Amino acid sequence: MRKQSLIDSLITEVDQALRTVHTLAPTTERSNPANNISSELSDTEKKQSASLMRINHAGEVSAQGLYRGQALTAKREDIREQMARSAMEENDHLNWCETRLNELDDHKSYLSPLWYLGSFGIGAAAGLVGDKWSLGFVKETEDQVVKHLDEHLGKLPASDKTSRAILEQMKIDEAHHADVAVEAGAAELPAPIRKVMMPLMSKLMTSISGKL
Repeated sequence: MRKQSLIDSLITEVDQALRTVHTLAPTTERSNPANNISSELSDTEKKQSASLMRINHAGEVSAQGLYRGQALTAKREDIREQMARSAMEENDHLNWCETRLNELDDHKSYLSPLWYLGSFGIGAAAGLVGDKWSLGFVKETEDQVVKHLDEHLGKLPASDKTSRAILEQMKIDEAHHADVAVEAGAAELPAPIRKVMMPLMSKLMTSISGKL
């Protein structure tokens, strides 16, 4: 089996980007946690749930870009494999959120290509700096996502048990990804990045994707 060239890698990444943004991406062996769970929602509740699930879908598009970028520039083979597995699990989340948006008769963020490309660039840059910093970025990102999911679970209509089942499983997975990054040697990011830059980027994305 020949080693992939740079061109091969770039073609693979373009293919992955197109799958993430425009089709259902390849997933793991897991089934949707909301299977066989139905919810009766009013039009107002549907609109509220759809806005939240669109934000979460945009977050998962960003997660795909982040992990794929990091895997591309990671130094250690085990880190690349870890990133690839996490990306597959994030694909589960991506597809679960899209399925739920379809059920709510709503749309994904129109800016999904932008979310993917921006995150891919950040992930690739983090990987170039070094694996421990790349893993630190994963850890901090996942910690913030867990907080964000907690907020959304509190905002979901009480009757939307379907979306709730999806977000609860996503929360478990994101916390696991953070733990795996720490076990692999994640470094703690500088305070300005953790407390200022990353929260601002997250707030910008969520405020825009909830509407667009």
